[in-house]
Amino acid sequence: MTAVFDALAVPPTAQEKGGVEIVRGVIVEGGLHISIRRAFDDPQAWGMVLADIARHAARIHALETGAAESQTLDRIRSMLEAELDTPSDLGSTHAIS
Repeated sequence: MTAVFDALAVPPTAQEKGGVEIVRGVIVEGGLHISIRRAFDDPQAWGMVLADIARHAARIHALETGAAESQTLDRIRSMLEAELDTPSDLGSTHAIS
């Protein structure tokens, strides 16, 4: 059996203007696997990136399910804080050139 990888499309603005991919995430057998680029000199910028991702995730969830965007964002925030405080899985990180 051949595994199928279902990649997302590159965002239209990146198609048009270019850019730098900073994170790619894939769920494999229930676990998250990512490729990530440091991208910023100030790690605080990742806080903004993660907040933007949370807002986009809440918005798409709301659009596709009819759930309230604000309640969805509250649930995302709650789990994010819980995972930061007590990780369910630390995973492993390796630098790959």
